[in-house]
Amino acid sequence: MTNIIKITDFNAPELDVYARLTENQLVNRDCPEKGMFIAESPKVVQRALEAGCVPVSMLVEDKHIEGEAASIIAQCGDIPVFTAAFSVLTELTGFCLTRGMLCAMQRPKKRGVDEILEGASRAAVLDRVMNPTNVGAIFRSAAALGMDCVLLTPGCSDPLYRRCIRVSMGTVFQIPWAYFPLPLENGGLDLLHEYGFKCAAMALEEKSVNVNNPALMSEERLAVILGTEGDGLSERAVEGCDYTVKIPMSYGVDSLNVAAASAVAFWQLGNHKQEEEICF
Repeated sequence: MTNIIKITDFNAPELDVYARLTENQLVNRDCPEKGMFIAESPKVVQRALEAGCVPVSMLVEDKHIEGEAASIIAQCGDIPVFTAAFSVLTELTGFCLTRGMLCAMQRPKKRGVDEILEGASRAAVLDRVMNPTNVGAIFRSAAALGMDCVLLTPGCSDPLYRRCIRVSMGTVFQIPWAYFPLPLENGGLDLLHEYGFKCAAMALEEKSVNVNNPALMSEERLAVILGTEGDGLSERAVEGCDYTVKIPMSYGVDSLNVAAASAVAFWQLGNHKQEEEICF
């Protein structure tokens, strides 16, 4: 039975998850089994539910209770559904809700790198990419453009931060992902090589090959590695890779934002390109 609760007290502890807890507090590293994340918008919440994520409560603009949010609310049993007008929810959360809906959910169990790489032939690897917007955009491109999985080093932004989830349009729940236990240059590259992956570092070097290099594109298992905003990949990480790869550019432009670069690389090197070539 639906449990609709009109918001009358901003200080109610049940609203802490939406109004007062930081992203790091939601993760709850001291007690991971109690960790939560916030999914925003009906489409994103639906994708999280389809991936098996467990809802805890919802915050919904009152006009959406019987509108866009209705089918999702119906899937979630009797969890609390807190509701108010858009202006009240904006004041409570400090930002404008996308499509008038937030859902607090239990964090899924972490997956291991071994599990993620098993059976994969194209991996997107993020090394210390810290901006949640960039991480979310890279996930969306990876899911759309032929990557089998995403791997992240410990310095990356959490894919389950609210903004990252929203920018990814919920694809963080669709494409498998995991964290390396160690920095890329201290074990991550070795693990990729153990699984038969050739590693392609996206970096501007004299030895860089173009992203459409035939040998690169024909690799059976390939990991496309993208570095942190600004500094890019470390020298050690680049040296440990099998290829150094660049995207040809015009007008003297020397680089792209990491999210934009990922889309170009995934389009050229993803599994869908191999499928196209087989079809033709």
